[in-house]
Amino acid sequence: MKKGKIKTLEQFKEEHYGKLGTPKRDKLESGYDTFKIGALIHEARLEKGLTQEELAEKCGTTKSYISKIENNIKEVRISTLQKIVELGFGGQLQLSIKL
Repeated sequence: MKKGKIKTLEQFKEEHYGKLGTPKRDKLESGYDTFKIGALIHEARLEKGLTQEELAEKCGTTKSYISKIENNIKEVRISTLQKIVELGFGGQLQLSIKL
């Protein structure tokens, strides 16, 4: 790679997906957020030493549903996310809004 040709992730996303607020970029960003939630649930589950089945039982859902969330196949509702965090992990869900 030639010197000076390295781009930041933000530059790459703007070049290939447009600026924030454009439909193509917004689709990319929302997909990332869904992926990130699944990855966070997966990481927390492993940290707690739980199987998908054990987590599902604790929060009143199915192993299949937990798997779909972790693998970014299914989006999770906030109420379900709250159950997973509070009942499944014994934690507290915290959300924030950036303007």
